[in-house]
Order: sequence, then C-alpha cells, then structure tokens
Amino acid sequence: MARRHIQARERLLEAARDVVRAKGFSATSIDDLCRSAGVTKGAFFHHFRSKEDLGVEAARFWAETTSELFANAPYHQPADPFDRLIAYLEFRKLLLAGEVPEFTCLVGTMVQETYDSAPAIRQACDATITGHAMTLVPDIQAAMAACGVTGTTAESLALHTQAVLQGAFIMAKARGSAEIAADTIDHLIRYIRLLFNTPTPEEIRQ
Repeated sequence: MARRHIQARERLLEAARDVVRAKGFSATSIDDLCRSAGVTKGAFFHHFRSKEDLGVEAARFWAETTSELFANAPYHQPADPFDRLIAYLEFRKLLLAGEVPEFTCLVGTMVQETYDSAPAIRQACDATITGHAMTLVPDIQAAMAACGVTGTTAESLALHTQAVLQGAFIMAKARGSAEIAADTIDHLIRYIRLLFNTPTPEEIRQ
C-alpha cells in the first residue's frame, strides 16, 4: 500500500512536469493531471492539498531530477574552468531536442503565470532556478581569476546565463521551434568569450 502511494505521488509529479509544460499551469486542471498520471482525484488530494501545493512540489521535483542530469553531464570533464563553462552552454544546446514542451523549463513556465498569484510557487521556482545557477559559480570564479576578469561577480554572471536561457525558451515557444533558442545560446557563448577575452577554437586554428 505504501509503495502504491509513493508511485501515485511520483506519477502526479511527472504528469505535472509534462502537462504543465505543454498547456501551462493555469490551463492544466486537476482532472488533466489525474488522467495523465492514471490516478483518481482522491489519490490527488491524498498527496496534495491543492493544485498550488502540487505546483510547489513539482518545482522541487524538477530541481531534484534535473540536478541529477546536470551533475552527471559531460561538461564537467574539461580540466579548464572556462572550458567547462562553455561546455555547459553547449550541453544546454544539446538538450534542445524534441517538441517545444519537451525541452522547455517547467519552473520557468510556472513562474511566468504564478509570480503574483501564487507566491509559494514563485518562491519554489526561484529556489530552483537560482539554485541551478549557483552550481556554475565555482567554475566562473576560477575562470574569472585565471583570465583576470573584473567588474562583475560570478554570481551575477551565473544568473545572467539562466536569464538568457529562460528568454530563449520563451522565444522557442513564440516561434514553435528550437532554432531561435540555439541561436540565443550561441550569442551568449560569444558574449562570454568576449568578456573573458578568450578566442574561439576557429580563431586559435588560424
């Protein structure tokens, strides 16, 4: 019985991850979530007090599952911290696969709709986005020290990368295509190379 309860909760969180990215938080009903998860409405209310409560937990679930993805990603492999930063952004481009709802950000989607109406969801989304940004800070700090970059902070640049990525997702939704998001990440890579005064591989070969 306990295991079935755990599975029902996880299925509802997975349903929120997929349905909200496809339809938006406001347009997603509890019935939609139950239908997608294959559970009853009674099971929903056994685990969550309300749709807002689910939204908070879905943000945390997103943080947990994506943290594992990024922790094991290949961008950590380069020895040089600047190379790891660029590899991170290249990895974000690789994630732009499938249809738009499949690669866009759950918490970015939710916070756009709920930042004023549901403070608890906003705070959970902020914690997720900011928490991920802060994982980049050690590499950025090391790269700044190695390249002599001043006038900004590693924390600020880390948050800027996430602002650009979230904006890229919005443009992808507007265009219905990943192409604009990939182009936006390329611009971010060029900006960071200019900031760190680091040539591209093509320039090095020349």
